[in-house]
Amino acid sequence: MLLKDSESQLAAQSRRIKDSFNLCARCRLGCCQGVRPPLTYKRREIIETYLREHEISLENPFVRTGYTFPREDNEGYCLFFDRKTKRCRIHEVKPETCVAGPITFDIKAKTQKIEWHLKKETVCALAGELFKDKHRLGKHLALARREIRELVKDLDAGDLRSILKIEEPETFKIEEDTVEKCVLYKLI
Repeated sequence: MLLKDSESQLAAQSRRIKDSFNLCARCRLGCCQGVRPPLTYKRREIIETYLREHEISLENPFVRTGYTFPREDNEGYCLFFDRKTKRCRIHEVKPETCVAGPITFDIKAKTQKIEWHLKKETVCALAGELFKDKHRLGKHLALARREIRELVKDLDAGDLRSILKIEEPETFKIEEDTVEKCVLYKLI
């Protein structure tokens, strides 16, 4: 049974990597600076396992201030961002919002909707590329929806409320969906 669970997790991670289009591997704008992606307990465990298995030693990799996120270096870069290679050290298991980027979200309890936002090209050149290629945007939005819906279901209610207070002015709404009741209950 444990072997099947491990195989299932590996298959899910492979799909996750394949679906992400290696977006961050091509981007060199520094979106790994000052973003503080939220981490669920489950994602944190996945990252810790990955760090051990790949013998990546980082002291105190997580911070909790309203919610849990990767620690930053002195210049505000995510601890998992390798400044030499300009790549994520944990790319295969990185946080859901990192996979979803440059798509972000907001939840409106009054309308019971989860809104999908795209960053503006002025802060993310890749967002501009996606916006110009509607097929690719649609494919990435499907990935972002899956990742972020999983994230908001797994987040603690207090963490979710803290995250939703974060303003993201350099985005615009591209779509919305009905949000699950279990998520709405966290906002009450």
